[in-house]
Amino acid sequence: MNKFVLTSLMAASIVLPAVVLPAAAQAGEVFNREHNQENRIHQGVANDSLTRGEYHRLQAREASLNAQRRRDLSRNDGHLTPQEYRNLNYRENNLSRSIYRDKHNAYNAP
Repeated sequence: MNKFVLTSLMAASIVLPAVVLPAAAQAGEVFNREHNQENRIHQGVANDSLTRGEYHRLQAREASLNAQRRRDLSRNDGHLTPQEYRNLNYRENNLSRSIYRDKHNAYNAP
């Protein structure tokens, strides 16, 4: 083999897993974030940093996000398109900020 072909194969063997693995991990990453956010909501209820209204509002948003993830996955044989992943990630970021704000507002301050 010439040096160019060998170098190209080596580069491909390094770059390909870096591109393919994150795409395969996207659905799991979204699910894990949803699970973590669900835990944060329940912790807020347990330590009285969330009111009943905040809890129900956050739960409804979490359920909506989870339903969207399931719809996206069912459309593409269990995979997320880059646009679907970005949209879910955007919604998760907004929900995460809302969880933080609701847990740290003055409504249930001791």
